[in-house]
Amino acid sequence: RQRRVGRDGKEFIMYKLRTMVEHAEAETGPVLATGPADERITRVGRVLRAARIDEIPQLFNILNGTMSLVGPRPERPEFVSEFLRIPGYAERLQVKPGLTGWAQVNGEYHTSPEYKLKYDLAYIYNYSLWLDLRIITETVKVMLTRRGV
Repeated sequence: RQRRVGRDGKEFIMYKLRTMVEHAEAETGPVLATGPADERITRVGRVLRAARIDEIPQLFNILNGTMSLVGPRPERPEFVSEFLRIPGYAERLQVKPGLTGWAQVNGEYHTSPEYKLKYDLAYIYNYSLWLDLRIITETVKVMLTRRGV
């Protein structure tokens, strides 16, 4: 479980499978996701992340209404306070966060916040059922091909 920031800047608990060693940030503090070579990620964790299986518990967040299937990915509070300095970032907090999003199918785990924001805002400004269906389809492709890890 991790605290995340959702719609209107409200914090909630997001469910995930643990893919890192215990106490991974004990010495470093919060660290943004890095690439697959991150030594804190367990062997099993690499497989789970590659197939995006570590995100499955977030279906509970969708059921309890804190997340939707598609939308900008929720970030940890420690990072949101920093990201709010990026012009336009606050607009992400006006919509419900998602299990998958336009930024996730167009980038990698370790893509910069500015890069992701570009896609998140494009999603928000161009929201439609068709775009959601395209993102879901692309997400399945990413899961099957392990692209973007």
